[in-house]
Amino acid sequence: MKKSGILLHISSLPSSYGIGDLGPEAYRFADQLKRAGQSVWQILPLTETMRAGGNSPYHGLSAFAGNTYFISPDLLLEAGWLKHSDLKPRPRFPKDRVDFDAMYTYKDRLFSAAYERFKQQRPPARFKQFCLDNAAWLDDFALFKALKVNFGDRNWAAWPKKIRERDKTALAKASQDLAGLVTKQKFLQYLFFQQWSALKNYCHKQGIKLFGDMPIYVEHNSVDVWQDPEIFQLNENGRPVFVSGVPPDYFSKTGQLWGHPVYNWQALKQTRFAWWIERVAQNLRLFDLIRIDHFRGLVAFWQVRAGAKTAAKGEWIEAPVNDLLDALKKHFSELPLVAEDLGIITPDVKQVMEHYNIPGMRVLVFAFGEDNPWHPYLPENYLSGCIAYTGTHDTNTVRGWFDEEATRKERNRVFKYLGKRVSEREISWEFIKLVLNSRAELAVIPVQDVLSLASEGRMNMPAQAFGNWQWRLRPGQFKPALIKKLARLTRISGRA
Repeated sequence: MKKSGILLHISSLPSSYGIGDLGPEAYRFADQLKRAGQSVWQILPLTETMRAGGNSPYHGLSAFAGNTYFISPDLLLEAGWLKHSDLKPRPRFPKDRVDFDAMYTYKDRLFSAAYERFKQQRPPARFKQFCLDNAAWLDDFALFKALKVNFGDRNWAAWPKKIRERDKTALAKASQDLAGLVTKQKFLQYLFFQQWSALKNYCHKQGIKLFGDMPIYVEHNSVDVWQDPEIFQLNENGRPVFVSGVPPDYFSKTGQLWGHPVYNWQALKQTRFAWWIERVAQNLRLFDLIRIDHFRGLVAFWQVRAGAKTAAKGEWIEAPVNDLLDALKKHFSELPLVAEDLGIITPDVKQVMEHYNIPGMRVLVFAFGEDNPWHPYLPENYLSGCIAYTGTHDTNTVRGWFDEEATRKERNRVFKYLGKRVSEREISWEFIKLVLNSRAELAVIPVQDVLSLASEGRMNMPAQAFGNWQWRLRPGQFKPALIKKLARLTRISGRA
């Protein structure tokens, strides 16, 4: 049966602690999804964000660790890790956006209070088991975070040589010297995964699957690159030789310079893609369905010389995609992947997706840029297995696009396609109806479009380094009338 769902990142949930979290509002949203007839909740990457990365979930500290800032203080209160007195003083956080600086400072204080309480008792058996089960990534991650604190948050490539190059004796001494900081990071990861597992189980009981997002690349200043530098293209000092991006496209005239180090695919191939297998396994533990961001980069990737100001000058390099996907298929009995196949998609990418039966995406706001009845983003041209969106976290909202970006010709094409003229207040729901009634296997609607928000609801502006990822759902904004309306349309479309 065809399904539908809502796109809303955890950070965008209502919360009185400065950022959305895995607490009561997440459970309330799952209940709202069920009442709205939705069976999928799509979120962005769960990786821990950094100020230096513009707080982007696509510039995380680890491909395996969770974002501890999503830990719910309310649930810590229930578990006894916090007391109400620990919450004071609490900043007056804005309700409609994330103030990252204030939130980081406040939550770090709460985490310190919780850890002090943890130290006063015997570690729970479940904590010890968690550390054993996740030692392959957790030990290095916890030490990495402790070292970042110890070295003033400097990039790992600027650490003392023996630490930077992972001398065993030096690392053993650092682990001993920083034992308290290391254990604190393990404790926080334990809390995150405990809360995430409980939410995931609740969603499953409500008939809701979790649709996650896996960035193709990892941040240079991450534990992954420090831990396994040989699988990335780095120089002798640990700095990138080439970095990631995409050439000029719909989103940017000079391309997008992401800046991640690109992979050393030959080295990965020699390990039989062990790092990728472990990474996918971790994501399958978190999610029911995984979107691979920038999937085309697994077929051929755009590499730019490190130090370039834009991504305009680079070159396409082929990657061993068939070898990688064969290795993944051999390892996993089920591989529920979705390809983010937006932008410049060449025939070889489509052939790989077809061969491995990996569905792609169709985004309705892209469908009216030309007068083309065969445009692949028009609903009647969707492939039956695809994932259809009104818009994504990288686009404007439907109303924002219609109000501020669409040309007169584009708006007229919309009216012609709909067979009527509609106002900016109506356009979001017209697009919602189109994707729900399409042949797509899954229709996903950003919650901002359900709310008919204009550009103030935009989540991310690609190629803009800072000022993104801040939008939040206000308490009570997802009103019962909207839930009822969405449920009715979902039922009519045969997706409920």
